[in-house]
Amino acid sequence: MTPAETVSAFHRALELRDDSAFGLIAEDFLQHAAGPQGREGFRQTLTTLDHDLDHPTATIHRVVAQNDLVVVQLTMHGRHVASTMPLLAELPPTGNAVAWDFIHIWRVADSSIIEHWACRDDVGLLAQVGGWPQPS
Repeated sequence: MTPAETVSAFHRALELRDDSAFGLIAEDFLQHAAGPQGREGFRQTLTTLDHDLDHPTATIHRVVAQNDLVVVQLTMHGRHVASTMPLLAELPPTGNAVAWDFIHIWRVADSSIIEHWACRDDVGLLAQVGGWPQPS
């Protein structure tokens, strides 16, 4: 598989809640975004997102590939039902529908995702659940 095909297969499997998604992540996966390291650490991060945002879905807007790097621009859609992730800590669940924008950069080697960076609109998410502006 090309790097773009690997990343696309990963996103498709995630959307289906298919555990095979994690077979595309290297065991020693390097996470430059917030969260624990390795495949199991990344699984833990995604489990928390799944829990707090009530099984979110993603709308992928763009996939751009260059050599071993794949950039994915997406919006995650969910419903705020829990606040166990650090970003939402101390915010009571609102039940609000949310749309959270991301840009992910994935590095792929030998059809395995080995590295990840992310830029996400945390202020936009917080504004949707009453966490922005910050309470005085």
